Amino acid sequence: MNRRSFLATGAALVATRMVPARAQAQAYPTRPVRLVVGFAPGGSTDIAARLIGQWLSERIGQSFVIENRPGAAPNIATEFVTKAAPDGYTLLMVSPAATTNATMYDNLNFVFLRDIAPVASVLRQTQIVLVHLALPAKGIPELIAYAKANPGKITMASAGVGSFGHLAGELFQMMTGVKFVHVPYRGAGPALTDLLGGQVQMSIIGLAGSLEHVASGKLSALAVTAAARSPVLPDVATVGEFVPGYEASDWFGVGAPRKTDPAIIERLNKEVAGALADPQLIARIEKLGGTPLVLSPAAFGKMLADETEKWGKVIRTANIKPG
Repeated sequence: MNRRSFLATGAALVATRMVPARAQAQAYPTRPVRLVVGFAPGGSTDIAARLIGQWLSERIGQSFVIENRPGAAPNIATEFVTKAAPDGYTLLMVSPAATTNATMYDNLNFVFLRDIAPVASVLRQTQIVLVHLALPAKGIPELIAYAKANPGKITMASAGVGSFGHLAGELFQMMTGVKFVHVPYRGAGPALTDLLGGQVQMSIIGLAGSLEHVASGKLSALAVTAAARSPVLPDVATVGEFVPGYEASDWFGVGAPRKTDPAIIERLNKEVAGALADPQLIARIEKLGGTPLVLSPAAFGKMLADETEKWGKVIRTANIKPG
């Protein structure tokens, strides 16, 4: 066989191997897909998973089944997915906990950025700085001034040690030089209940679960924590308008076991992007206080790396350990 014939034969073999892989990705999925959630049903991560899972099921014509595997915030679910076959039929609903746990936990059996391939971002959801009406602060400048004049006297409720609201509060303290007294609860619900009752004075908490209390005037909304104002509360400023560079927002996305076929990842990314252009889904996301977040797999991967570094610094500076 001469050199030209050898190269032609080699190219034909490569092309032959690529055709089945490409065809497999185009046919995917041919059976139900599991979308694993590391939290109990009813929380923000679960709701986001059900929104995108329902849309994908209807669009693709194959069931995307939500499988809740709560525990260890949500390390149990993440480890389960890292050990799953990289065939596109076991996916992970990713939340900020995936990036914060990388620093908070010392002995994980996986490395999130290495073992989970980024597939698609779904939405970004702002937190909101809420205070009890008895606290004499109508905005972020007044909160900072009062905290500096009364160091260590403002109690800050959160959904638990290492929760996103806790970390957002620690970042606020780091950037402003104020000091709050952290009061962790077992979930956002109990924290919000005590804030309404005046047992604690402030909290940084998810927007969706607190809108009714802001609308009724039972709590005062000082600012949202995202980079931009929320469409559902356009008159409420961002923290960053007074503390330059401050940003802390929940987000959700989809990951897969590493070594998942890039063609399958691209297919999923394309379908999720299509979902996030659907006016009906956009409206449902906005009702949760969120906005669609459309990123390529590479851009989503960079965001995950950036978030891991950002919150890692906060966790190490505040010396936060798992609760």
